[in-house]
This record gives sequence, structure tokens and C-alpha cells, in this order.
Amino acid sequence: MNRWTMNLSQMFSVCRILRDRFFGYQQRQIRWFLLLIVSGFLLTNLAIPAVYGSKPAEIRGVWLTNIDSEVLFEPGKLKNSIEKLAKLNFNTLYPTVWNWGYTLYPSQVAEAVTGTSLDPTPGLQERDILQEIIQLGSEKGLAVIPWFEFGFMAPADSVIAKEHPDWLVQRQDGSSIWLEGNVHQRVWLNPLHPEVQQFISDLVLEIVGNYEVKGIQFDDHFGYPSEFGYDPLTVERYRQEHGGKTPPSDVKDPDWIQWRADKITGYLQTLRQQIREKNPQAIVSISPNPQKFSLQAFLADWFRWQQLGLIDELVVQLYRDNDTAFLRELSQPELRIAKRRIPVAIGIIAGLKNKPIPITRIQKQVKQVRDRKFSGVSFFFYESLWAMGPESLDKRQAEYKKLFAQQALRSE
Repeated sequence: MNRWTMNLSQMFSVCRILRDRFFGYQQRQIRWFLLLIVSGFLLTNLAIPAVYGSKPAEIRGVWLTNIDSEVLFEPGKLKNSIEKLAKLNFNTLYPTVWNWGYTLYPSQVAEAVTGTSLDPTPGLQERDILQEIIQLGSEKGLAVIPWFEFGFMAPADSVIAKEHPDWLVQRQDGSSIWLEGNVHQRVWLNPLHPEVQQFISDLVLEIVGNYEVKGIQFDDHFGYPSEFGYDPLTVERYRQEHGGKTPPSDVKDPDWIQWRADKITGYLQTLRQQIREKNPQAIVSISPNPQKFSLQAFLADWFRWQQLGLIDELVVQLYRDNDTAFLRELSQPELRIAKRRIPVAIGIIAGLKNKPIPITRIQKQVKQVRDRKFSGVSFFFYESLWAMGPESLDKRQAEYKKLFAQQALRSE
């Protein structure tokens, strides 16, 4: 608004000067000249795409999970970890709150559906881990955005899968088991099922309504693998909208992909409105893979979501191990368009148990992100920051301190 007011003032000043300077001109000529100036001003200042307001502080995030990670299992370890991140000038925590079929906070919603209000795993039971993180993060100035890590996914042997088989999507052969990493047996809840929608919405609203969080985050799991969608409910819905025709047998048929993706988008529209009604300040953050993969593999059409104004922050997972692939993904048109409208950060993998990543690669990727004017970075996942690379813990922490030499506090 200040820039707008200043430009208007400058414009009228110029008009007055020109009026005085060319007073001898005939009145019609003066009017045309002033009209030309005003038109130029309007074209320059009004014919621009809608963008988000003031530029936020650089996002410096990290995901906290209980998969291959110990950070959440002991209150003392969690406290020390968040203090360490604060000292290294991180500013955003994305803690998992829904995975393995359980919540990591006392949930009346989960208890009503699964009979269990908390993850019963030793170290996680009888604790409100979300509240612990919020308290610790608040003390150190870190924003907390809970992450629905499993989304619509659940373990095949979970209570929710056993008690509600009609909630699950199916393949053409009627099967519902999906192997994650060729090891873990998973199933997927149907985003079109009204009871599934109610369950997920109630979990989300329980968090944004009862906890002082900056927002909520979903990822590709806010969809489901595109090989699914042949369950009776989805097939019947498709038939109703296609003159009795059954869905294509080709799971990658473009129209079939888009139809299912659009149904998920429709649900997100409803959920977004519910979130705003419950907590007007809560943002919706999405941390997907690149658009093509998200849509084709998981029916998660995040580019459409940002076009419709359904998301407030985007953190795209670019887990690439070579410059060519990483830079190619950074230059994708969907990212260039999205970052003109909302803050777009890049997810960087800092290491895996069987894949140590040198700090030099991490530093280079952060620089490449900054050079291209993205809104920040987030790292997957906590322990990998310093425990899954060839360097010593002290060496890696010192290098992160150099990356984030100055504080960048996120506005609340």
C-alpha cells in the first residue's frame, strides 16, 4: 500500500509539473498528454499477477519423524534437539502427527474410530508430543507446522484398515495391499468416501482448533497411488458422471487420472474452508514431489491447488543426488509460476541410513535454491542433518551454522 500511495503521489506531481511547463499548449493537447501518463502508470502498476504480500523470512525447516529416527522418543532428547536447531538459526519445525495409523497427540477423534487416542509405541505413549514441540518451539522462536505424514495411507494391519475395509481403495483385481519400499504393507483410505473425509477433517480440525500451531502440512499422501480407484464406491461415482461407463482399465489414462485428482481437489477445497473457519490464521502447507510425479503417481494435483488458492506454502521435495537433475527440477514452470504467488521452499535430503550425503552437496543445493530466489529450504530429516554423512557431527553442525549465519524469524 505504501508503494501504491507513493506512486500515485509521484504521478500527480509529474502531471502538475507538465501542466505548468506546457501551459501554453491548447487544453486538448494537455489532456491527451496527461491521459498518456496515467495510462502508463495503470499498465505498469495494475496489470501484474496476484502475488503474496510482504516477502516472508527465509524458511529454514526440518521434518521430525518417528520413522528411522529417535528424536521424538525421549522428552530430554527432543528438548536438546530443538535447542540445537534454534542455535543453528533454523526457524520451522514440521513434526509428524499422524502415521502408522496413530496420532502423536491425545486425539478424541482417533480414539472414537480406532479405539486408541495415542501411538502406543514405548516412548510415544502417554505423551502429548505435539504440545511438547509447540512449547519448546515457542520458547526458541520456531514455527510449528504439524505434518500429516501418512495422509490417506495406513498400515494394512492397523485397526482402521481392519475395522473399515469399505473405506479402502482397490485395484482392478480387488486387492488393496500396497508395498512401501517393497517391505511395508500399506492400504489407502478413499478420499471420496464421506466417512473417510469426515475422519481426516476431524483430525485436522482437532489440531488447528486446539493447538497453537502456524498451520498444517500435507504431502503426496494426500492422494493415493494411481493404480487404485476401482473400489465399488469410486466406480459407482464415476459411472454416475459418465453415462454408466466404467473407469478405463488403463490406470494412467489422462482423463481417469484427472477425474480422480479433481475429486481430491474438491475435498481439499472443503477442508481448506473448514480450517479457515476453525482458525483463520492457520496456513495450509504442502510438501509434495514435483508436479508431474505427484499427479501421475499419487493423484495429488498441487499445481491446481495453488491456482485455486488452496495452499499458502509449498515445500517441494527435490531429493536429487546430481546437479543436472536438481537444477532441472528447480527450473520447472510449475515452480516458477507458484513462487510468484506463494512462498515456495525446496525440500533437500540430508542423508539416509544407507545413503550418507556429504555436507558439500547440501551446501551447494542450498546455494542453488537461494540463487534462484526461492523462499527457503527444509531438510529431511532431523538425524540426517548430522548423523548420516561422512563428516563428524561437529563439522556438519559448524557448516549449518555458516549456512544460516543470521537469524530469520518467521512472522507469527
